[in-house]
Amino acid sequence: MIVPRPLRLVLVIIASVLGGVVLTVLAALYLLLQPDRFTAMLKEQASNAGLQLTLSSPASPTLFPRPALHLEGITLIAREAGAGGTPAMPILQAANGRLVLPWHTLFGGPMVISRMQINSPRVDLDALQAWLMSLPPQSAAVPGQIPSIATGVRIRNGSVVENNNEWLSDVSLDTGRLAAGQRFGVKLSGKEPDGTPLQLQLAVVPSIANGVLMLDDIAVHAADNSTTVLYLTGHAHWMGGANVAMQLQGRFNEAEGGHYDASASLTPAGENNPLLLHLKLLGKDNHVDLELPPLALAQWWNQLANPAGPQLSAPPGNGQLEMATLDIGNVHIEGLSVQTGNAAPAAATSAPAPAKAIAPQP
Repeated sequence: MIVPRPLRLVLVIIASVLGGVVLTVLAALYLLLQPDRFTAMLKEQASNAGLQLTLSSPASPTLFPRPALHLEGITLIAREAGAGGTPAMPILQAANGRLVLPWHTLFGGPMVISRMQINSPRVDLDALQAWLMSLPPQSAAVPGQIPSIATGVRIRNGSVVENNNEWLSDVSLDTGRLAAGQRFGVKLSGKEPDGTPLQLQLAVVPSIANGVLMLDDIAVHAADNSTTVLYLTGHAHWMGGANVAMQLQGRFNEAEGGHYDASASLTPAGENNPLLLHLKLLGKDNHVDLELPPLALAQWWNQLANPAGPQLSAPPGNGQLEMATLDIGNVHIEGLSVQTGNAAPAAATSAPAPAKAIAPQP
């Protein structure tokens, strides 16, 4: 079939016009993404919390299959208190990330993120602890509203380090939708240094009222290689900085160690007191009643789980720990009794019988 020359000319003109319209629309949508607008928002949110967010290169926008911003070389740095804002150690470093945006946000709507993805993040517990300690007790860091993430957050191939030693590896995290007054779910998995898999599931209903972040209907489910299971429920609220309170109660079950009543509570920091975590574990042969600085507890537990050999020491803080048996790596301990801090007896009193340590098992 031979198309007449006038008709061919009309088709070429129509195709050219349509092509120009498409290119114009794509260029307009590309400009609507405004990478600087969203990166500025993220940096502002970080700055309000006393943090500095940097990228190795400017954010690059994409339109298909959905509008998104690609972030390269993500670094989140704490600022040292009283040092003129001097950057400190990075709390988080990530290879790259991606922010998926809804179309209505591009056309001037609320700045909403549909989905956030972070690849290969590295979290430094030492830097995190330094930042938390630098926060004033009455810091006004509570956001004005719950940030909205329509379809959640995804993290892959992450790691958590402490004293330059890997505490958790192969970390993956998936969340559901984040919105005020709606149930928010988190699924976290990772591996300990010895390869033991860990799983954590968290559900909570967040909201903000009168400058207070409320976390209601908290449900925590943690499992260690399917042999140890912890289930807690409760609530918490945060008024900024280290002014946070929490009450959780539930059960702790071991496949061969029995069942225990468990509770965990946080006491807000004051002028002369740090944020404290109060842990209780009550069972037939074991009793734990400890008041601990939260991140110091993580460091102490990391020393116990050191694959090169556990470093046995009293946990930081105040309280007592009595365990009929305790297995740490290849070391088996019987009749462990520890009293630390204010719970420790005076020097003039008789000391408790020392724990009996059995030689490492093959």
